[in-house]
Amino acid sequence: MQPELRKKLETALLGTSVRQLKEARKMCFTTLQTNPKDVLHLSLIGIIDYRLGHATQASEWFEKALVLNPNSARLYYDYGKALNQQGKQHEAFLAFQHCIEIKPDFAEAHYRIGSIFLTCGDNVQAIQAFSHALSLKPKYTEALNSLGVALIRQGDLTAAAHCYAQALALDPADPKTVNNYGMLLYYQGDFNESIRLFERALSLKPNYPEAINNIGVAFRSTGQLKKALPFLERSIPLDRNNADFHKNLAIALLSDGQLKRGWREFEWRLQTPQMAHLHRGTDKPLWNGKIVKDAVLLIRAEQGLGDTLQFCRYAPRAASLGLRVIMEVQPGLARLIGSLPGIEQTITVGDPLPKHDFYCPMMSLPNAFNTSLTTIPAEIPYLSVSDETVAYWRDRLPNGNSQFLKVGLVWSGNPRLYSTALAAANQRRSIAPDLLLPLKEVAGVQFYSLQKDGPFPPQELDLITLIDECQDFADTAGLAANLDLIISVDTSVVHMAGALGIPVWVLNRVDSCWRWLQHRDDSPWYPTLRLFHQTTPGNWEDVVLRIKQALELMAINNQTTSPQLTKLNATDPPYSG
Repeated sequence: MQPELRKKLETALLGTSVRQLKEARKMCFTTLQTNPKDVLHLSLIGIIDYRLGHATQASEWFEKALVLNPNSARLYYDYGKALNQQGKQHEAFLAFQHCIEIKPDFAEAHYRIGSIFLTCGDNVQAIQAFSHALSLKPKYTEALNSLGVALIRQGDLTAAAHCYAQALALDPADPKTVNNYGMLLYYQGDFNESIRLFERALSLKPNYPEAINNIGVAFRSTGQLKKALPFLERSIPLDRNNADFHKNLAIALLSDGQLKRGWREFEWRLQTPQMAHLHRGTDKPLWNGKIVKDAVLLIRAEQGLGDTLQFCRYAPRAASLGLRVIMEVQPGLARLIGSLPGIEQTITVGDPLPKHDFYCPMMSLPNAFNTSLTTIPAEIPYLSVSDETVAYWRDRLPNGNSQFLKVGLVWSGNPRLYSTALAAANQRRSIAPDLLLPLKEVAGVQFYSLQKDGPFPPQELDLITLIDECQDFADTAGLAANLDLIISVDTSVVHMAGALGIPVWVLNRVDSCWRWLQHRDDSPWYPTLRLFHQTTPGNWEDVVLRIKQALELMAINNQTTSPQLTKLNATDPPYSG
């Protein structure tokens, strides 16, 4: 190529506009007309097409170049990038592997392999690949950033923070690093600081979809729905098929009491990888509320035990439409869920699926029934436990204590270590059991542990512990039915108590779950439930003090009223929760 033409090509390749790139492509193509085996210009057209967003065409040019030069690590690297952009991850992985076989110290290829592992959910292999890339190129900002993401997913927030600090020291103006560091702080419960970082990321990149959605999520967690919703709405047009964006919008809408629209948006959760199990084993259509007499409807548990306990209430309604209802639930719930009226069969997750005509994930039922705040089916109890089970546990209670209020305590939820976000939420919703010690000062109360696993309580709480003898939730329900009140963090026992009509007081974290709505001390889902809210993140002492005051009044009432009236009074709010 003539020097003048080469200079024009170099200038065009350095450009960022479509016009400049197309001009460069035209120059390369002109050269190939006279020399079709020119590897350099074959690869340059591939690079240009990749930059123009034409990944399929780019990969074809790289293939032609590789035929002529199969020992080029760079060609395999560029080829892998083009394949990956087409969603061909396996083929891209092989291309990057070929690149490394030729040039083992190609840091960018190790990084790309790590990115594929990260996308596929193999965080351990991703961490190894990113770490290898960084050993070859220590000041590799992208690798530090992605290593931080993988470490967060593994639950190692301290190591992730170190990665982001290094990345920001190298490039303080990288919006991706700033955004990811914001998510780390969000998981640690520092919502206000995370908002500050998301705002900074947006100042660096105003139409950054992830940062826009993340700041909406953070505002919702601080209870600022009026600020949250515009950001969440704004993120959708920027990435319309992002199921997580729609799900996050749904959670904010549900928190705001906009249930009908919230349920519709919540259906997007079914397109996330976490919900893939709901579609396994069936080729039948999703049920959308249509009345089909004598059709068999399989209702499938999808997330936590509490979700199943809350939304199983819809199953009898489906049966009342003439459907034959089969419930698929977690093993520990089968016996209790089997008490639902109108249910034909209850199976556990993992059992062979019976023949059915439709299926419906448990949390899609409110949408199928077009549920609004005024149409929530809140008749209680909708679950029951046999008289024999209740009597069995009554006989297990200590004798001679009928004059005491019997109160169950739960201080910790399922750690859910399989998900960083859920594990972080569990840490925020759980309370150290020693913080419950002030409740022991209330006279006339006998405390029972309903805590399965979790941290051990201090001996000073003097708990009666029968919970370890409970084999499933039907046993736990039988024990709880003999109590006057349950005080619990936001976990499955709350939903069990609410479904059985047992008074339950909830220690509710500041970033409240969407189902408890906003600025309410009661719940339209459970008439016997009362919420005691945190006012600042991590501050449980004030919550326990308010519960102690309410419990003192309940204990006084217990001396002058019947046990039945006492149970009703448990939900009357003498103090603001």
